[in-house]
Parts: sequence; structure tokens; C-alpha cells
Amino acid sequence: MAIIKEPKNIDLSTKSEPWNENELADFRKLMEEIRSKTKSKKLSNIVTKQKVRKT
Repeated sequence: MAIIKEPKNIDLSTKSEPWNENELADFRKLMEEIRSKTKSKKLSNIVTKQKVRKT
């Protein structure tokens, strides 16, 4: 495997800065919205599959 050069104006470092309280609160709110959407989709799929099996 060869060593590659980091392009100018692009930081490929793996260190991340810690989030402040506002960013963390926004992230938690976003994750809760995503979880609720996927949970409702999963539930609707289960109900649909159950209806198909009954007929």
C-alpha cells in the first residue's frame, strides 16, 4: 500500500473536536426524529405483512 499525500485545503485527520451542549442537543433531537420515523415504518411493514398472511 502506498502513502498518499493529503490534498490541499482538505483535512483527513481522524481526530474530532468534542461537541458543545447545543450541538449535542441538536444531534439528539435529530436522532430521535429519525428513530421515530424508522420505527413507524417498521410497524407499518409488520401490519401489512400480517394482513397478507391472513388472506
